[in-house]
Amino acid sequence: MRVVVTGAAGFLGRALVRRLAGHGTVVGIDRAAQAPQPGLVPVTADLLDGDPLVHEALADADVVFHLAGSTDVRDQRPGVAERRYRDNVLATEAVLHAVPMHTRLLVTSSSSVYGGSRPGRPSSEGDTPRPRGSYAGSKLAVERRCALRHAAGGDVLVVRPFTVAGEGQRPGMGLARWIESARAGRPLRLLGSPERTRDLTDVMQVVRALAELGRVESTGTVNLGTGACHSLAEMARTVGRVLGVDVVTDVVPAPQVDVAHTLADTRRLRELLGWVPRTDLAELIARQAAASTDPVLAPAG
Repeated sequence: MRVVVTGAAGFLGRALVRRLAGHGTVVGIDRAAQAPQPGLVPVTADLLDGDPLVHEALADADVVFHLAGSTDVRDQRPGVAERRYRDNVLATEAVLHAVPMHTRLLVTSSSSVYGGSRPGRPSSEGDTPRPRGSYAGSKLAVERRCALRHAAGGDVLVVRPFTVAGEGQRPGMGLARWIESARAGRPLRLLGSPERTRDLTDVMQVVRALAELGRVESTGTVNLGTGACHSLAEMARTVGRVLGVDVVTDVVPAPQVDVAHTLADTRRLRELLGWVPRTDLAELIARQAAASTDPVLAPAG
């Protein structure tokens, strides 16, 4: 089976490539360099540069996992909205154009399109999207492009991952920041309130689910989360317990784009796979903390 992963050098992409490359050859496309590993054929290119190797890989694949895109919902640097439109929307359009309609295509969106969940009520794929900010807006625009492919008879599944954590997580994400702060003896900054909650999903469970979704005949949209939530306070306490240090928290105002709660309705995911991810918070944090000191597993850049 010919498999292509875009965004192969990113947090989720690296983990997915490691899993898939254990069962066959994977073409990994990313504009950043990729670490060599058995089973990986790296292609260093931007999806919008018209590289013939990219077009050939996408046109000849049996399954394409499109993970590439602009990340970080809280990024407020000048020009970020334009970068998000380019790297999320236009790059997806290029992939949709290159991948034949019959080819299995999985496109990662984001739970941010929901604009948060109400306490105790999971977000369902049928809910009306209420994106906050240009990141979530660009992901919804990606989904609408995918819907056009689906309406035309194309094979496409949009996957909405909820907060993904684990080894290789980007340094700016919550757990990564808290682990670094706890080690340095600094307060752990909690955004908004310690009672805010997240459907925290183990990256190893996420890539297992993605790999299986690549083999399942399904289209439309599916949430990828656990259906359970952890408060920021609980996560901070667990960081301290796992690292064996006393932690102090500092609650600071949250950006407007930062939602209070996220929680996935996992019924469709269970129907498709027969299981849903489960996160062991202490074990996840222990793995992520160990990996953050390992130059092989630590995030690039």
